[in-house]
Amino acid sequence: MHFSDYDTRLAGYAVIVNEDREILLSWFNGGREPAHALWTLPGGGIEFHESIEAGTIREIKEETGFDAELVRPLTTHTFTENRSNSSRRRSAPRPFKGVRVVYEARIIGGTLGTLEVDGTTDRAEWVAIESLSGMRHARIIDVGLDALRAAA
Repeated sequence: MHFSDYDTRLAGYAVIVNEDREILLSWFNGGREPAHALWTLPGGGIEFHESIEAGTIREIKEETGFDAELVRPLTTHTFTENRSNSSRRRSAPRPFKGVRVVYEARIIGGTLGTLEVDGTTDRAEWVAIESLSGMRHARIIDVGLDALRAAA
């Protein structure tokens, strides 16, 4: 399929781990589909005018309240969806490709607490990495932690 035949969303995410082996996560409330609520990495869609680095830093601030700096890129993650049964945005839905860049980042300021108003993030929390297996969480967390371990 030619790139002009599908929609693409570019997103940036951050793996932020503290000295206590806790990872900073944000609670995605599911947006229009509350049944899809789960924990995820801080991050999200990059605006048209932004670099991926600037957009990722903005998303971290909005979702967690923290100022952060990107340490290094860890990995990319790509997925596709056939939205032919969806009623999103267009009368004739198109296939969709999500492209995510995952960075290692560190906190340099701010205070824990989401700054989004009427957004898809309700809160942010430090979560023990070993507790993730018992929590509803997005695959991007596992992708990011696997990449962080491989880069160590």
